[in-house]
Amino acid sequence: MKTYIQPGENLTLPAPYDVVAGGGVLVGKIFGVAQAPATSGEDVVLVRRGVFEIAKTSAQAWTVGAAIYWDDTNQLCTTEATDTVLIGAATAEASDPSSTGSVLLDGSLRA
Repeated sequence: MKTYIQPGENLTLPAPYDVVAGGGVLVGKIFGVAQAPATSGEDVVLVRRGVFEIAKTSAQAWTVGAAIYWDDTNQLCTTEATDTVLIGAATAEASDPSSTGSVLLDGSLRA
């Protein structure tokens, strides 16, 4: 097919801020996990599908299947829907307190 460009599960995009390998990154409405560190403006490969252990708001308990949102201000996952972007669902319980949680990313774009 002449219009096909790529699968889209991994995208190379300019980092909107300094990122660490394994950290969450939001570029517009595209969310992914950085494969490698990058400084702001530098190209970074974002993985958009799969289950990842990502930094979370420590003072939250997660249940399996809970909706997980990205708080771009604090660069953490959260269960709070206000001023955040839905990125996936929890695949394991996470205790309060804990610094990371398991999140299923499905590669969807959310408005």
